[in-house]
Amino acid sequence: MKSGLFGFLFAMWILILLGGGILVTILGPISITGYGEFNLFIASIIKAIVAIVLVVVWILILSKLKNWIFRKEIKS
Repeated sequence: MKSGLFGFLFAMWILILLGGGILVTILGPISITGYGEFNLFIASIIKAIVAIVLVVVWILILSKLKNWIFRKEIKS
């Protein structure tokens, strides 16, 4: 039981660090030009949408991993 739980926690922290790294290195420098005073607004919307999608993907991955670990533990 402990190895499954520790594996889940390890995967969770890896996804958190990976997601933070992606957000800072890739999304941070994004800038949009050509829309006048709406440049910052459009760039912020794009960054927010990508960040929300990443959070949803991370939650789905962790949910699948959790279900797999608990099914494995129940069978044994």
